Amino acid sequence: MKYGILGGTFDPPHNGHLKIAAAARSALGLAQIVFIPAGQPPHKLDDPVSPAATRLAMLELALARHPDFVISRLELLRAGPSYTVDTLRELHQTLGDDAEIYFIMGMDSLQNFHAWHQPQEIVKLCKLAVLRRPGFDVDLDTLEKQVPGVTASVVIIPGPEFDISASEIRARVRRGESIRGLVPPAVAAFIKTNRLYKNGAL
Repeated sequence: MKYGILGGTFDPPHNGHLKIAAAARSALGLAQIVFIPAGQPPHKLDDPVSPAATRLAMLELALARHPDFVISRLELLRAGPSYTVDTLRELHQTLGDDAEIYFIMGMDSLQNFHAWHQPQEIVKLCKLAVLRRPGFDVDLDTLEKQVPGVTASVVIIPGPEFDISASEIRARVRRGESIRGLVPPAVAAFIKTNRLYKNGAL
């Protein structure tokens, strides 16, 4: 069985996440895409992040019409920072060593992959399914010198390029601008009802 893993803060989950997941599933013939919301994102320890329950509720709404997209609470239940390498080890224990795991990311994430926690271990545990993003490119030869073995792990996925970010969506909400078309309608309604991201607050 081949599984796609899509991790993130999902604050909020947006249509870019759904497009990435759909493109990866189609290109790689994945049985399932597992969305894993981060409990305590290690790269955002000093940044305000919406409560886990809020982000989980939005993600459930976003995926409600996608039966092949499921949610794992693995990182939400784990204490301390959410490191990808720990998550992949736990997934292999759950899914079995025969499971073929593709960690889905954008080209912008691959650009900084050498700075991730234990990147050399990550490429032993999964393939990196990478989608292009406007304005980002990666010199794989340079990255291979920084993280030996990464080149053999990278699979570039053809798919729609998008330029949607959760930070821009939050900013639009704060400015009172529409987010129609950027997030699923149910997520937009949740944000409005709960007055998320207003007045600079989460």
